Amino acid sequence: MPAIIDLDALDPIRDVLVDAIDSGGVTVKAAGVERVATNALFMVLSAAETARRNTHAFTVSEPSEAFLAAVSRLGLGSQFAGILEG
Repeated sequence: MPAIIDLDALDPIRDVLVDAIDSGGVTVKAAGVERVATNALFMVLSAAETARRNTHAFTVSEPSEAFLAAVSRLGLGSQFAGILEG
């Protein structure tokens, strides 16, 4: 994932996620994330649910402190608990 995931970054990320999920399991590397928009977190959760329905694995690996802080600030810890790795 890019360092800044704002509204302008959502469409390209979504397109990559859709293609990746169609191909199988997905690991999203979030180590370099410095700022993430609320909509981006919901998009990641939606992608994880789509992968699950297609019986594919989906993980967010190496989430940065900024990524984890955004998840926590929005109260999404339980939703991300099953997909965060590292």
